[in-house]
Amino acid sequence: MLVAKRVGAFVGLLGLSACSFASEALWPSLGGNQTQTAAVRPPAAPSTAAAPVTASNMPLPPALGTTTFVPPPVTAGSNTGTFVGAKVSQHRGELVALQETIIRHNQQLQGVRTQTTEDSQRYHGTVAAINSRLQIGTTPGNPVLLGQWRSAQSELERLSADIAQLNSLANDVAADSGMASYLLEAARATYGLAGAIDEDHRQLAILEDETNRTVVLIDRLLNELSEDIRRQTAYLSAERRNLQTISIAIQNGEILGQSLFNRAFANAGPADAAPAAIVGGAPQAAFGAPQIAAGEQALVVIRFDRPNVQYQQPLYNAVAAALERKPTATFDLIAVATAQGNAASMALNLTRARQNAEEVVRTLTDMGLPADRLRLSSTSTADVSTNEVRLYVR
Repeated sequence: MLVAKRVGAFVGLLGLSACSFASEALWPSLGGNQTQTAAVRPPAAPSTAAAPVTASNMPLPPALGTTTFVPPPVTAGSNTGTFVGAKVSQHRGELVALQETIIRHNQQLQGVRTQTTEDSQRYHGTVAAINSRLQIGTTPGNPVLLGQWRSAQSELERLSADIAQLNSLANDVAADSGMASYLLEAARATYGLAGAIDEDHRQLAILEDETNRTVVLIDRLLNELSEDIRRQTAYLSAERRNLQTISIAIQNGEILGQSLFNRAFANAGPADAAPAAIVGGAPQAAFGAPQIAAGEQALVVIRFDRPNVQYQQPLYNAVAAALERKPTATFDLIAVATAQGNAASMALNLTRARQNAEEVVRTLTDMGLPADRLRLSSTSTADVSTNEVRLYVR
């Protein structure tokens, strides 16, 4: 396998067996069977691959809100014996019932926050244990780590259940908000009723102010709930992708890092050509013609010159470093087949090269790279002796 990588300009060198060095020639043109005069490759910049996620630097869950939402008590009033006074007493009782509901919902909120914090701590403790073991190296597919990974997945599902509770609570508080708005309008409408005495309007003014404060309190509760749900949902989505990347690391027995998706901007535009398509949960290559300038250097070159080429870690490091420098980067993935031999051999080589490229696409998407960041193509050239997959950054 040959892996080449530059970090300073998105291309550098990766240290593996059969690696390229600064004295080797630049890659030839990818167009057909044409050849190009070789030039000496300049020395690569020092590697700045992203540091792996460990117990000390792993991202923490977002902080939940800390506000306690308890409305002030409703002021008691006297019975004036008028029809308006009876309406004021009725509205006061409805406000008391609403505030009792708010207090109950606040207690539920604090309980869910406590539970979410505990679930997050258990999840991060499990993930930290996995990453710590991967950091020092372990056997591929270590069953102990697989068991811990399944535990982390279960703990992440508990976090998902916590978010569902927050959503349900938000719906209940929204109903409280509707009731509070109704009570406020009813109190204001009571001013227009005939037969009131001054004491009725005095008590009604107090009730209106307290109802208005309750409306403001509920709005604050809804806003904080919305923020908690938004942050926790984004966090859960990111951790699901990180767990997928960790599963690849366990298969290889070495640490990778965070999901590549979490290193990229969510609003980055797709590549110009057709990207990899997701069919049945697996990426399928839509190969087109390569659009690489002659002499352009690849970010990563993988030579499939033997079975089971271990390219995952260098590939992850190279792509992660590229996304660190340019989060909106897209990538051209080219299957390069050797054109040596007769027509049947060349056709077979091209098929195998495309299969290798599809494997690399699956690996990248499993690492979290969005499929719309990849543009696939294939070509044949007599300038290589074995099939390759080349990755270019844009």
